[in-house]
Amino acid sequence: MAGMVGHASAAVDPVERIPAPHIEYAQLSPTLIVVGAAVVGVLVEAFVPRKYRHYTQVFLTIAALASAFAAVVGLAAAGYGTTKAHIAAMGAIAVDGPALFLQGTILLASIVAVFTFAERRLDPAAHGNKVDSFAAQAASVPGSDSEKAAVRAGFTTSEVFPLVLFAIAGMLVFPSANDLLTLFVALEVFSLPLYLLCAVARRQRLMSQEAAVKYFLLGAFSSAFLLFGIALLYGYAGTVTYAGIADVVDGTVATIDPTLAATMGNDALLLIGGALVVMGLLFKVGAVPFHMWTPDVYQGAPTPVTGFMAAATKVAAFGALLRLLYVVLPGLRWDWRPVMWGVAIVTMLAGAVIAVTQTDVKRLLAYSSIAHAGFILAGVIATTPDGISSVLFYLAAYSFVTIGAFAVVTLVRDAGGEATHLSKWAGLGRRSPLTAAVFAVFLLAFAGIPLTSGFAGKFAVFSAAAEGGAGVLVVVGVLSSAIAAFFYIRVIVLMFFSEPKADGPSVAVPSPLTMTTIAVGVAVTLVLGLAPQYFLDLASQASVFVR
Repeated sequence: MAGMVGHASAAVDPVERIPAPHIEYAQLSPTLIVVGAAVVGVLVEAFVPRKYRHYTQVFLTIAALASAFAAVVGLAAAGYGTTKAHIAAMGAIAVDGPALFLQGTILLASIVAVFTFAERRLDPAAHGNKVDSFAAQAASVPGSDSEKAAVRAGFTTSEVFPLVLFAIAGMLVFPSANDLLTLFVALEVFSLPLYLLCAVARRQRLMSQEAAVKYFLLGAFSSAFLLFGIALLYGYAGTVTYAGIADVVDGTVATIDPTLAATMGNDALLLIGGALVVMGLLFKVGAVPFHMWTPDVYQGAPTPVTGFMAAATKVAAFGALLRLLYVVLPGLRWDWRPVMWGVAIVTMLAGAVIAVTQTDVKRLLAYSSIAHAGFILAGVIATTPDGISSVLFYLAAYSFVTIGAFAVVTLVRDAGGEATHLSKWAGLGRRSPLTAAVFAVFLLAFAGIPLTSGFAGKFAVFSAAAEGGAGVLVVVGVLSSAIAAFFYIRVIVLMFFSEPKADGPSVAVPSPLTMTTIAVGVAVTLVLGLAPQYFLDLASQASVFVR
């Protein structure tokens, strides 16, 4: 017995320790900068005196996002988007063209969105204190004495800035995740802060909290579907890495683990698992029939959060969807294309048709965003390199128009806060011609009128779909665009050609922060509309996934 023990201890060779993970910190720097700043932001909440917190957080957030964007540009300049594209962090993260392009888009859009978070001039000062769009004290019951006391004391929810940074960190990992577990962790990291951000509106707090609960419950459902799909795909392939699953799907695995030999031939696991994972991503994108949360959440959430969420979440989710379909499941193309065809057609038509009946500006933009998800899906279905580059371009163009449009919505106010009912926007063009003109530019871009970024994006996506053999989709897309153009132009007519009401809303004069957001939105809309070629080339250079 003693001899056996001695033999066993000798067998444990001191050299065979657990190997340390090899992490390429420089290539993961954009995400690491944002996570680091988010952690510092939490410490700021704990240690910085209350009256300095807002300014500290705004400065920290903008600085972090700008440096993360600089890091993305540095990586792209060093060739990590093209020649040096590879899998980093022990196979967990892909550093390639689509990942860098989408991360850059998310960071730029987030900088612009954070400006609207920091806006404090739109509401009249309460008890001598400037107020922003967020509740004075998120934990207090709406209408209670503690809430009134918090407003009197001039409290502000400056925690929104670290929350936004955590959400952005998750969004940066989401499109670049290269195994299913990283994908799931990233999904949770960016979803949980968004659930909280939806609930902290200063005005109409009950509606805001209701929106957050709906978003949370439906989001938890979709996360469960995604996780169950990951489990089934793991059961099918015996690995959660994208390349490993793709090899099993293609049948190019050299060594088959005998314990997995029985399940590897079971296509039911693959089909159901793939369908569930795609379902989880389509929920985030807001595609029909997984769109039910979109109008309620967009309407109830604080408008700056709505703008940020509508833009950045779409970019991240479409990035992840593209990588999943093009890297993991290209061998299943015949199976997933017909399903995605159906989803895209229903999404385009439902988004456009239901939007016609809306009477609230935020709900109208929500249904419009559903229709746009359908247009982008047409590019995803193209399954060509042009399909990838057109989707990247569309996402970049769409995100700035969206944030700009929601920034304009924050300006139109009456005594109860934002006046989002469409009837109140009547005659806005006579009362404030500039605001109405800017909003009209964004609406025309959404409608895809030539000389705006929306037209360039739609043209790119539809031409890629037509080349990929999805001509029917293009016809449906053009029809949906025509229906959508009707209600965008109806809003423009309402603003410019109807009489302003005597008790109508006024347009608040924002600080330079919101002005910058809207100006950037208009500039991007016009530049991508008038001279899109450079950006289309950039997107096509960045359209190759590393395998």
